[in-house]
Amino acid sequence: MRSSQVTIKDIARELGISPSTVSRALKDHPDISTYTKQAVKELAEKLSYQPNAIALSLKHSKSFTLGVIIPETVHFFFSSVISGIEDIAYSAGYNIMICQSNELYSRERSNANMLFSNRVDGLLISLSKETKNLDHIRFFQDNNIPVVFFDRGTDELECDQVIIDDYKAAYQITEYMIERGYKNIVHLAAPLNLDIGLKRKMGFRDALIDKGLKYDESQVILADKFEEAQQAVSHIIQQGNVPDGIFAVNDLTALGAMRALKKFNYQIPSDVGVAGFGNGQNAELTDPPLTTVNQNGYNMGKKAAEIILKRITQGAENCKAQKHFIETELVIRESLK
Repeated sequence: MRSSQVTIKDIARELGISPSTVSRALKDHPDISTYTKQAVKELAEKLSYQPNAIALSLKHSKSFTLGVIIPETVHFFFSSVISGIEDIAYSAGYNIMICQSNELYSRERSNANMLFSNRVDGLLISLSKETKNLDHIRFFQDNNIPVVFFDRGTDELECDQVIIDDYKAAYQITEYMIERGYKNIVHLAAPLNLDIGLKRKMGFRDALIDKGLKYDESQVILADKFEEAQQAVSHIIQQGNVPDGIFAVNDLTALGAMRALKKFNYQIPSDVGVAGFGNGQNAELTDPPLTTVNQNGYNMGKKAAEIILKRITQGAENCKAQKHFIETELVIRESLK
């Protein structure tokens, strides 16, 4: 008998008891004796019994599955968010289906449609760079499936958001750079249609202005990938307008900037200081180690999963959507003076 064919009826027949007794024994029902529970569970394990997920979903009108859409798996931050989601989901008896949009709106929409077709009970999503039309997310709400945004959210929909205070974190790290003596700082930015791109730029700008330094839009350069940062910083150097500090919107972008600086024999941090955002694994391993912002992705994932499970249990319409802020910390390393 193949393990995929084992049912409650098979276990009942082997033990000479009713299927309902087997079902209650597997659920630790108090009316079933300890002896029977042990016999049922031992045989179930021996036969590699697995509950029928389709039957359970039909019985409970739930799939016990959460859909998760992230922009990219390459970022350590998103993998840490997934770890947090998994720990909470699995402890509550839920599985997760993970999709990657690869920063493409078309892929994100396709992922959302697939997850809906697979009857997920809730959707956790971090928007792609390209996403402006939210109809594919609104479709979940129209069908009473709760949605929680994490990291990258939007105020266009009435959904819970689990985010950090991007403005505050960008302000703090820029302020720290200024206090270390950096005066001519550029910001390698994310697209400004994303909240994280806009708010980190605003935090950078306001810190400069509040500290009495000049600010010009030319100090903000759209580059939020390793390769884009390499190209942007190389271009700046070749033009002869080298800043003394670079604040990158994420760690991989900061590492791309550092690669370009080293190529042209600039010393970090004495010639040019570099700061990132995210506190990924590479931040501590690069030379010199990168000063950055710890976004606490694991805590963000846990919080997002807790909220969506609460919405599934209590109903998405029973309380007003909220923004939930995860605390960040400045991680000081040797890439700044």
